[in-house]
Amino acid sequence: MRILFVSLGCDKNLVDTEMMLGQLAQKGYTFTDDETEADVAVVNSCCFINDAKEESINTILQLAELKNEGRLKALIVCGCLAQRYADEIQTEIPEVDAILGTTAIDKIVETVDGVLEGAAENHLESIDRGCVYGKPRSVTTGGHYAYLKIAEGCNKRCTYCVIPSVRGSYRSVPMEALVEEARTLAEDGVKELILVAQETTLYGVDLYGKKMLPMLLRKLAEVEGLVWIRLLYCYPEEITDELIETIRTEDKVCNYLDMPIQHASDRILRKMGRRTRREELEETIQKLRREIPDICLRTTLISGFPGETEKDQEELLEFVNEMEFDRLGVFTYSQEENTPAAEMPEQIEEEVKERRQAEIMELQQDIAFDKAESLIGQHMAAMIEGKVADESAYVARTYRDAPNVDGYLFINTARELMTGDFVNVRITGSYEYDLIGELEDEFTE
Repeated sequence: MRILFVSLGCDKNLVDTEMMLGQLAQKGYTFTDDETEADVAVVNSCCFINDAKEESINTILQLAELKNEGRLKALIVCGCLAQRYADEIQTEIPEVDAILGTTAIDKIVETVDGVLEGAAENHLESIDRGCVYGKPRSVTTGGHYAYLKIAEGCNKRCTYCVIPSVRGSYRSVPMEALVEEARTLAEDGVKELILVAQETTLYGVDLYGKKMLPMLLRKLAEVEGLVWIRLLYCYPEEITDELIETIRTEDKVCNYLDMPIQHASDRILRKMGRRTRREELEETIQKLRREIPDICLRTTLISGFPGETEKDQEELLEFVNEMEFDRLGVFTYSQEENTPAAEMPEQIEEEVKERRQAEIMELQQDIAFDKAESLIGQHMAAMIEGKVADESAYVARTYRDAPNVDGYLFINTARELMTGDFVNVRITGSYEYDLIGELEDEFTE
């Protein structure tokens, strides 16, 4: 039986997909990317914002049509949309044979087996069920980098966010399990490990009574074969001096930090349920840059939150201009039912949200282009991502570039290189968000 897997949403969801693929592969199932060849389709869905919800629903409906045509034997839906709207999916899309909630990815084999045997069964366990870990995993990112999900759920309860209601409260994966998984990934050729969770900075508080991310980073840095360890989703109020010192002193830990802040107006931050003020954000950013001068800072913002005024927008633009983030993305606010923000008065019209988003991105574009140009002449290590078709050139990433969200480095060379190779490069130019470079001597760890 051939299975088509469609993984939507974030990289945390991708880790779940890879664990389901690993379990099915161990049981002898094979996979296809061609929906016309598949016997079974599994959609790992997302519902974080409206656009993600629509993408998930449209994907399920397209596959449901294939089932109606007799080209698919079974259709299974899992992930966040499945957890949040299980009853609606069952009622509105009867072609769906089984639904797996966010904590039931270890039930994928029995679910596929059951559906094919005519005994379909949903698995919607408690969202606070313990983390699933230690399962076989099929990495889908090319083998040279992989995500390591270190925790599940969230306790922050931001007023706009549905994650706690579909992913549960914060639960850390035991450290020994993470180190063992990292060793396995490294033995399979992974050189860059990207740590993810809804919030990585609180890692270990539930299991060990204190923040253990610095210790986890030190343990992972001991894993042979790993070259880079990258941190995503670090909430600013939880960044400690110990974490900063660990990033600064551990050679394998990239001087890169993804730190979602969402806004800079104290009034809007309070309405969002965030736990920082603008002054505290500025202090944290200044400290990071003082302690780690070459750190690359990435953040995300939300435009058009309920009650946001033009004054709040001006304050946010001023903040972005002053802080000069290396990387920045902006989402328009998505009104999600059953969240406190959805019931707030003064909801903003879509065209206003989009205008404000565009204003921020236009400002950030100038900042990012100037930052890229300022790197000309610098020497950096880079990881090869692949070859440019029909050219003597390669696509690479520096420590400043997380996959799929940041820029690229283009290297012109006749030398034969392989995906995952590390090389030393001198930056010779920039083009918008991307860099251009030339090879230097061989890379050494």
